[in-house]
Amino acid sequence: MKRIIPIAMRCDLLLALLIVGHLVCLPGGGAAHAVELDRRQKAIVSTIGATINRAGRAYFEGKYDSSGNEIRKALEQVERAVDLGSPELYDAITVHIDKISRAHAMLELEGISLPPFRRPPRPTGTASTPMASSGTSDPNSPDPNTSGTPPSGTLVSFTKDVAPILSSKCGRCHISERRGGFSTSSYTALMQGPPEGVVVFAGDVIGSRLIETIETGDMPRGGAKVSAAELGTLKTWITQGAKFDGNDPNQMLAAGNTPAPAMDTKPPVITQATGNETVSFSFDIAPLLVENCGGCHIDAMQVRGGLRMDTFVQMMRGGDSGAIITPGRGEASLLVKKLRGTATDGERMPAGGRPPLSDDSIALISKWIDEGATLDANQSQPIKVISKLAWASRASSAEMSARRAELADRNFKLANSSTALTEFQTDHFRVVGSGSQQTLELVGRAAEKHLKVAKSVARPASSTAAEDYFHGRVTIFVLPRRYDYSEFAKMVEQRSVPNDWSAHWQYDGIDAYAATVASETEDEEAIESRLLSPIVSLAVASRGSDVPRWFAEGIGSATAMQQNAKSRGEKEKLRVLAGEAVSAVKNAKAFLDNKLTPEQADSFGTALAMSMLDRSRRKMLDATFRLLDGGKSFNDAFVGGFGVTPTIYIDQLLQFAR
Repeated sequence: MKRIIPIAMRCDLLLALLIVGHLVCLPGGGAAHAVELDRRQKAIVSTIGATINRAGRAYFEGKYDSSGNEIRKALEQVERAVDLGSPELYDAITVHIDKISRAHAMLELEGISLPPFRRPPRPTGTASTPMASSGTSDPNSPDPNTSGTPPSGTLVSFTKDVAPILSSKCGRCHISERRGGFSTSSYTALMQGPPEGVVVFAGDVIGSRLIETIETGDMPRGGAKVSAAELGTLKTWITQGAKFDGNDPNQMLAAGNTPAPAMDTKPPVITQATGNETVSFSFDIAPLLVENCGGCHIDAMQVRGGLRMDTFVQMMRGGDSGAIITPGRGEASLLVKKLRGTATDGERMPAGGRPPLSDDSIALISKWIDEGATLDANQSQPIKVISKLAWASRASSAEMSARRAELADRNFKLANSSTALTEFQTDHFRVVGSGSQQTLELVGRAAEKHLKVAKSVARPASSTAAEDYFHGRVTIFVLPRRYDYSEFAKMVEQRSVPNDWSAHWQYDGIDAYAATVASETEDEEAIESRLLSPIVSLAVASRGSDVPRWFAEGIGSATAMQQNAKSRGEKEKLRVLAGEAVSAVKNAKAFLDNKLTPEQADSFGTALAMSMLDRSRRKMLDATFRLLDGGKSFNDAFVGGFGVTPTIYIDQLLQFAR
């Protein structure tokens, strides 16, 4: 029979799951040891710690089934770690084993059925007996593709073995396009991962979300299936370190079955605009390229002539015929010759029956090249994004509201093709969904209420017009069921959201929206509570053109946690959570380069924001927002507010915490 656990005991469990203490100093949450763990071992320790952290959060929120699922996963992760037979690795995960032991006992008191727990003995250098069995497989016969032992000791090649799988299974959505912001078009792009975090961790099959999405059947979509043999190849490649064995990690893969032909590995020279040019790439050239080159060279299923133009760097690199742009020589550049139809080989561009560009448009491109083919934008941004941001910078708030409404209606229809859309409009938000009008009005009022909190954090905009705060009204999608919310993310964003999410936000410079679960059967306070974080994050993200997602997400999450923590005990728990997050990060570079798991990145971003929201640094944060509103770049505004770069600030925080 389920026992009622006193609140004090629940708090004790939370602390038991989260407190690491001053012994922790290794990245990933293990205790300090004389023997340094290798990269793979550190990844294993980090993954187990992240799993236990999720279990603690779920338990604290009363989601005992979810907490139990995470503890089951942690049991399997520890089992595999112990099977490796490393005493040093065992010592590093001892603190995690202690947490699992306590969590196991407390969850069973809540009526959660878990595999038997037996504390494993410390290995002596050989494989040990598993400590728990899920009952789904024979623990004495581990899967060679997941146990960490490569078959026959052979190394899996990225170029020969992995790239063909990515090309054939992922090409349509993640090579030709960047569905969900994720590209597998090159080794570099794959390892960078989507905006929400890295999906491949070298040496860590369990923590690599790429494998998880394949095993759950969520990916790939569109009918393509990854066979058991192909999945085994991917797992073994990750276990062996996810290494690259080619000449150029930035080499593009074709959306077919083989890597694209090798190209000159020397990176093209990119010249930044001085401001003295008469032709702007962002405002004048990018829109022409997006309109006329799409399908063949931008967002192309099969790239023509080896020329990909999704980014400025790719365009400047050229294709099979070499560079298409010769800075300073417009009429001599292959691009201009192709557009005029004067090239010695091949057809006039654009091909496929499209009308040729006007003489004025070609002359504009030629003049831009004559002036040095300079770039007045971030070279890492796709050309489509550059074009969108340029339009957004000149659009009025009313024009932006109209554009967002158009995008919202299209996205809602994509996710709910047979459902009628209802809407409710406030000064700052357009609330749409399939729920009742009463629910939409509740969400709209809650959003306006939360915006007051957001303005106290991110400062009001200089304009007093309501529609100007977000440069147009923000859309809020209201989905009545968790299933509808999940389907919205899959259809519109081409991704799966974590099971414990019930609201999130998106901002790309043009579209700005929040999506949330809400229905008339829910408690109003619960609906209001889950909206606070995305509303604050959207307010922060819209304060500048290059505000990083980690900053906006962190400020939103930290603000919501602090607003919802009423008692001293709840505020102390936030401090504990922050300490746990800090202990899992090695340095600023690991965080800023997306080398953490999504859970670690979110937790650390929140801890980082909590430090900035502290009274001792609040004036610095306010100064940063003032500089952003004044048109400064994020990095310049951060330096102006805090006196150091984000990298130095993060490293100093980590040093102080340890």
